[in-house]
Amino acid sequence: MLKSGKFSENFLTVWELFNRTCPKVGKLYLIMRAKKGKSSDERFKEHFEDPLYDRLKEEQPNFAGKVVMVEGQLDKGLELSPENRELLRNSHVVFHSAATVRFDEKLRLAVNINVRGTKDILLFAREMPNLKAFVHIGTAFSQCVTKFIDEIFYKPPIGSDELLTLLDILDDETLESITPTILGKWPNTYAFTKTVAEDTVRKYGRDLPLCIVRPSIMIATAKEPIPGWINNLYGPTGVVLGAGMGLLHTLHCDAKNVADIIPADYVINNILAAAWDIGKNQGKIGGPLKPLPPPVLSSKASEPNPAEDPPIYNSVSSCQNSITWGEFMKYNEIYGMEVPSKMVFWYYFFHLHPNIWVHNFYVVFTHLLPAIIFDTVARLTGREPVLWKAYKKIHKFSGVISYFSTQQWSFRNDNVIKLWDKLSEIDRKLFYFNLSDLIWRDYYYYHIRGLRVFVVKDPLDTIEEGKKRYRLLRWAHYTVVSLVYLFQAWLAYRILYFFFSLIMSF
Repeated sequence: MLKSGKFSENFLTVWELFNRTCPKVGKLYLIMRAKKGKSSDERFKEHFEDPLYDRLKEEQPNFAGKVVMVEGQLDKGLELSPENRELLRNSHVVFHSAATVRFDEKLRLAVNINVRGTKDILLFAREMPNLKAFVHIGTAFSQCVTKFIDEIFYKPPIGSDELLTLLDILDDETLESITPTILGKWPNTYAFTKTVAEDTVRKYGRDLPLCIVRPSIMIATAKEPIPGWINNLYGPTGVVLGAGMGLLHTLHCDAKNVADIIPADYVINNILAAAWDIGKNQGKIGGPLKPLPPPVLSSKASEPNPAEDPPIYNSVSSCQNSITWGEFMKYNEIYGMEVPSKMVFWYYFFHLHPNIWVHNFYVVFTHLLPAIIFDTVARLTGREPVLWKAYKKIHKFSGVISYFSTQQWSFRNDNVIKLWDKLSEIDRKLFYFNLSDLIWRDYYYYHIRGLRVFVVKDPLDTIEEGKKRYRLLRWAHYTVVSLVYLFQAWLAYRILYFFFSLIMSF
């Protein structure tokens, strides 16, 4: 099996679940680049220390011997040594999830990784004589300019070959200046390049046994291998942690909108089941592959053809088990107050505001003014001011996600349901991804504890210490709130007294 991708939540859970549920699998190859002076092998050994692998280490102590690290990268094309290329040609299953997920990524880098990288890995897959299944991991929001998103290909804003040619002929400065024009209706380079990547899959994956899985917003695991496991601060996870730690107090978001969030293990099981189904039904394509048509520099060449297109699975929760943003935050508030961290900064108070002006008002008075006060005190006492810098990052993050937190989409997931129906009872227990069975309230009990343990790195045995600090912060919070109300009352009194005195003077 070949996996392209970084050490993300997606990657780690795929490897853990695949190793544990499929113990007879042969070698597992991972294309990974060196980073910060560390080789791919060194980086991988570090990640094997993650608690995620504790259960796997117990059940299969020698599982690491199956993993083969292959140094390579996709941002400048698929760079592999001849030896590694020959080694990987024997792969039977390919999971392609390598992508830059930064919404504000420069267009050139986003295209090189998300589009050119996808093209190169597909061209390489066409050389694999034993290929059984190729799974491309997309995103449910690749078609976010459409309010109803079906499990079909959509006409891309620009053909993949046309976009790659454009990048080749433009310098960085020119490309940067026309990026808004190229993006058009798309809110960011991530969504834009992921939709063009789907066109790349449809075009260069022709005749291959492949499919696309489009996850919505992935959050912590629900069951396997550890309830509540997560290792990043993307999207809603960052919001929950920021609010729970007492830093984030307002978000531009409509509480009534459906939050299309989904536990990571449900997505990974969907991905593994999709690979099984593709391998079983399409398997090895008999005979030589048909030659690909030459690149055509026109998006008209990318018109979808449902009769010939590979299957797409919208791995979303809203179709079967929806939850709103308001409910999402309420559950996290309820369970978060049961297990406050000893490192919490302030008492919890948080509001969702669909109106941008109301949100900005709260930003000024609950973020910026406190940051000025705290940082001023820090400077006067010889400490480093950090709050203003923290809020700059928070506001950049919240501004980027507001497009998705203030709108709502509808999806179809018929292919996912049909795939679930194909599984045996035994496989359904191993590879569960039926969202109808998920009880959100129970899920958030573990979700908030997972954030505390795996992200904040604050073990549960410090809960009493955290509660003690939280009680003090609650007292401080309501003292400040009371003083603010008293000041407002005094100010209102002075204003009324002034006008009353002015009227009486006539």
